Amino acid sequence: MPSTLDASAYRDLLKSFLAEDLGSGDITTETTVSATQRARGEIIAKAPLVLAGIELFAEVFRLLDKTTSTEIICHDGEELTPGNIPARVYASARALLSGERVALNLLQRLSGVATQTRRYVRAIEGTGARILDTRKTTPGLRALEKYAVLVGGGKSHRKDLGEAVLIKENHIRLAGGVRAALAAAEAARGRAAWIEIEVTNLDELSEALSNAPDVILLDNMSPQLVGQCVAQVRARDEKKQILTEASGGITLANVRAFAEAGVDWISVGALTHSSPAVDLSFEIAPD
Repeated sequence: MPSTLDASAYRDLLKSFLAEDLGSGDITTETTVSATQRARGEIIAKAPLVLAGIELFAEVFRLLDKTTSTEIICHDGEELTPGNIPARVYASARALLSGERVALNLLQRLSGVATQTRRYVRAIEGTGARILDTRKTTPGLRALEKYAVLVGGGKSHRKDLGEAVLIKENHIRLAGGVRAALAAAEAARGRAAWIEIEVTNLDELSEALSNAPDVILLDNMSPQLVGQCVAQVRARDEKKQILTEASGGITLANVRAFAEAGVDWISVGALTHSSPAVDLSFEIAPD
């Protein structure tokens, strides 16, 4: 489980979200609700979910009203059932009304990612494999979506292109082949966290093994072929220094088969590009 998110580090991002939504001002709230009215808002879970982003939720209202106080009842990573109230926010009624959509959108989105990740993690329990995210994230939200994956029990892959070498099919084609690409990538040794290459068949795998990368990505293969590839890697790498990763075509229905094939990592782009927002409501009443 990651440490509690420091929401203050994302104030500028949250301000930009609020500016987008507020436009020239919340004319509905400003014309119907008194500036002196105080109110209480409660988040209510409408479906089973894993909570993620509760501190960000509270920070949105603090940006609109410095007198905001938040009663956090449940923390990121906790599993909620319908009817659970993870937090109450006390602030000016105008702040609660104007910040509701930004705060709720973020909480629903991040909790959706955490909830889906938890499903994948549970599906492979006991296998020794780890569920990883990818760079298929929403522009501007990568750090937060990857945080939500950690909350769900997953592991973060590269945070950006500068962290590690990941040689994919287009790199291989442009570099002149698997061996040529791996040989060239050695120039990044010491600067990159690891050197990884994608292979799609046993021949490419054999070429990759001759250059001993840190990680081999087994792309768009069946669980059966993944098992063959893992066996070949282990036969050539007796010290188990090379990690294997499966990616492509992974679903909740087949993820355990990939895990049981013996891979170390299973990367799932759907964690961040396709997880549905969870069902939460925010009810506001006079305080």
